[in-house]
Amino acid sequence: MIDITPSAQEHFRKLLSQQDDPNVNIRVFVVNPGTPHAECGVSYCPKDAVEETDVEFSYEGFSAFIDKESEPYLEDALIDYQTDKMGGQLTLKAPNAKVRKVADDAPVEDRLIYIIESEINPQLANHGGKVNLVEFTKEGYAILQFGGGCQGCGMVDVTLKEGIEKSLIEKIPELKGVRDITEHSEGENPYY
Repeated sequence: MIDITPSAQEHFRKLLSQQDDPNVNIRVFVVNPGTPHAECGVSYCPKDAVEETDVEFSYEGFSAFIDKESEPYLEDALIDYQTDKMGGQLTLKAPNAKVRKVADDAPVEDRLIYIIESEINPQLANHGGKVNLVEFTKEGYAILQFGGGCQGCGMVDVTLKEGIEKSLIEKIPELKGVRDITEHSEGENPYY
């Protein structure tokens, strides 16, 4: 589930020791889980804020509580604390916060969507773009449609074949290839 590194555990113990109430723990949560706007967070969790359905993870000196809704989106999450000359920084990485992880034996369409949403679109978002799965054909091809800054981009063919296709084929053996159905003469960056 969540991996809280020893340095992060020590940081939480220090913060919690400074609270007036000795029964305060931490809560790890996801706001807007399973959406592109998902945000992860950590907060103090007084004893009276613990819900019956919360999942508890015990550590030396404190517990971390997770609400039932956030739990599947925090699978494989990592909380770490690093110090440097300027102080320290707590980082929370939750690779499944925006899209719920799917099983290895899930239908091909579900696995494709998961990889596109969790791995490919975050990279494309750095350039203002995105890609969506339109269809997985019975012949084994993923039909994709680009949007945002990718629609009409001159590098879309390289991105499609050298990036997206290679990544998807590596992770989904049933996939034979990808095809782009985007109308690149329209959009923000149309071909000339």
